Amino acid sequence: MSSHRSAERPRTANGKGTSLATLSLHGMSCASCAARIETALQKAPGVQEASVNFAAEKASITYQPDMTDAATLRKVVTDAGYEAEIVAPERPAEQEDGEEARRSQEQAALRRRLIGGAILAVPIVLGSMGANLPWVPAFLASPILLFALTTLLLAYSGRQFYVGAWNAFTHRSTTMDTLVALGTGAAYVYSTVAAFLPGVFTSRGLKPDTYFEAVAVIIVLLLLGRYLEAKAKGQTSGAIRKLIGLQARTARVIRGDRDVEVPIEEVQLGDRLRIRPGEKIPVDGVVLEGHSTVDQSMLTGESLPVEKREGDEVIGATLNKTGSFVMEARRVGKDTTLANIVRLVEEAQGSKAPIQRLVDVFVSYFVPAVVTIAVVTFNVWWFFGPQPALTFALLNAVAVLIIACPCAMGLATPTSIMVGTGLGAENGILFRDAESLENAHRTRVIVLDKTGTLTKGSPVVTDVLSVGAIPRDQLLGWVAAAEQGSEHPLGEAVVAHAREQGLALPKAASFEAIAGHGIRSTVEGHQLLVGNAKLLAEAGIEAAEWLDQVDRLAQEGKTPLLVAIDGRAAGLLAVADPIKPGSKAAIAALKRLGLRVIMLTGDNRHTAEAIARSLGIDEVMAEVLPEDKEERVKGLQAQGQRVIMVGDGINDAPALARADVGMAIGTGTDVAIETSDVTLISGDLRGVVTAIALSRAVIRNIRQNLFWAFAYNVAGIPIAAGILFPGFGLLLNPAIAGAAMAFSSVSVVSNALRLRGFRAPILGEG
Repeated sequence: MSSHRSAERPRTANGKGTSLATLSLHGMSCASCAARIETALQKAPGVQEASVNFAAEKASITYQPDMTDAATLRKVVTDAGYEAEIVAPERPAEQEDGEEARRSQEQAALRRRLIGGAILAVPIVLGSMGANLPWVPAFLASPILLFALTTLLLAYSGRQFYVGAWNAFTHRSTTMDTLVALGTGAAYVYSTVAAFLPGVFTSRGLKPDTYFEAVAVIIVLLLLGRYLEAKAKGQTSGAIRKLIGLQARTARVIRGDRDVEVPIEEVQLGDRLRIRPGEKIPVDGVVLEGHSTVDQSMLTGESLPVEKREGDEVIGATLNKTGSFVMEARRVGKDTTLANIVRLVEEAQGSKAPIQRLVDVFVSYFVPAVVTIAVVTFNVWWFFGPQPALTFALLNAVAVLIIACPCAMGLATPTSIMVGTGLGAENGILFRDAESLENAHRTRVIVLDKTGTLTKGSPVVTDVLSVGAIPRDQLLGWVAAAEQGSEHPLGEAVVAHAREQGLALPKAASFEAIAGHGIRSTVEGHQLLVGNAKLLAEAGIEAAEWLDQVDRLAQEGKTPLLVAIDGRAAGLLAVADPIKPGSKAAIAALKRLGLRVIMLTGDNRHTAEAIARSLGIDEVMAEVLPEDKEERVKGLQAQGQRVIMVGDGINDAPALARADVGMAIGTGTDVAIETSDVTLISGDLRGVVTAIALSRAVIRNIRQNLFWAFAYNVAGIPIAAGILFPGFGLLLNPAIAGAAMAFSSVSVVSNALRLRGFRAPILGEG
């Protein structure tokens, strides 16, 4: 795959010049249906890309709004013989409630048809076996009664198969319903002729056997399979329901001097909301009054509640714990963090992995091929089989039609993708699409930006050393007073540290920034120089006794600041960007996964190598300018490496886009998140380990599904055709073929649901 992903596909739902429409689809019976809808959409004017997910029953279409619209695209689907509804992203909770209600109705209808079919099938089977069961009433064995019961069963329980087959026929295509209708229809017609016109067979020396019981059992077993499949498929979208369930349904808006409880949909930008202890925060915003602790674990994965004060941002759907506060709504409706997460998960679940495209090509030829094989099977048995040749020919052809199920192949990939992306969201990992999820397992090199990724990105003072008569706190206070005029992150760290120590900072009389070296300032009548050794040397100040300390601190990954007061060396401060909790454990885990780990930073080599050593990283790319980060990733790719890039800043965006998989720390900038394939909501590097482990688990699950789906058909079709008869005298009963076909799909979905047992790798806190 080209690393220029941003040129290959829209990176946003509403990218420049394009729009994204999502349709909820009804009436698909197998992967062939999905392929037919996808082809119809792709041929529609103005459509740039269309992807249909059979398991999710959704279509995602990127189109040019000046050439078409969602209503027109919906008509394309209905013209192809299926039902479609436009999915509106503005109200995800109501949308999901509607989808859940529709799924429940469909399952209830399937259950009714299944129960009705089973009740009718019992006397049909007993009547067909009447000769071997003396206790069965003789009237049940009447061919006319068996015909009537089977006709009723087909009209009520089997109607959907024949309607689906007819719709496919009128649109010049074939689906799973085509195979079922042909197979059971042939057996039904054969049995009907034998029941009403037995002379047609006896005149040719054939026994007029009926196979109504085979038709009945096949239909009931297929319905059982579809019912179980529908129940299992409903579970694959559980992550979406969980996420939407987090949303508050009401909000307490301050109107004048009173609080008014309103539905969440009525909250407007700028509204002032009151949040009481134990309540969910309705929308994203900022604290105006009060303070509290907020449990954000449901969205970010942070295990401990986070303290919130005036000016702090709060996220909708998180849980207020101890205090009460007033907040201002800054993002509402589809713009909230939760709504964006739901949108990303839905888009990922509806997208198509590269491996699925190969399966789609196979499935598009599969049903016509099966019909051809069934015709060949019938003719071989008719012309070369033993007597009664017609019976053998019919039963084996029916068995071929019934056992050949493209559903299992069509479900193999999307069900695993749906479960996997949902699990990712539950673990604070958002995959942009199925391709990102698949590609993550292939990479063997991971490049980690240092600042904001491995470290917190906000320097802190770690050491304050004083020499001579100036006390430590006085030294810190004077340096902080001098640095108040600085906008450099190191200076800001010194000021923050002094204030944390409760020091009163005098006002500096003068301030001068010396680019690349430090500052010069006057504090309480004293001349201060704060900076590197070169700054003091140029001022003629001897600091030789401090050089060993400077080297030691640099080896520890800290930045030393030498201090001279009134022309004499007075002390030394050290500032460092603290390593994030969990970074060291994450590095060790990445190595255990077999990844080559590289740290990328603009820091000087000594500092970079010191930090790398403390983390257990062996390879360092230091002193890299922001504009060169993409080139470093490109260079690794030129060596044939597949690369994951992890970063959080604006200057990481080109490298994130260039990498085979770009992972953005969710606490970073919107630009980095927008250009990435995977977003780690919590900002914890251990999420990278979980993302890669999850990707590998999903791909392993997909391969298992595809293996069994293909193996089932490769073995099942020849057996159904009668390949075992010459050597072993074995034939496959069509009813057993129906059971095998029904449960092949169920087994694939059940295997995908096993992924829900995935647990993030257990890592230490280091």
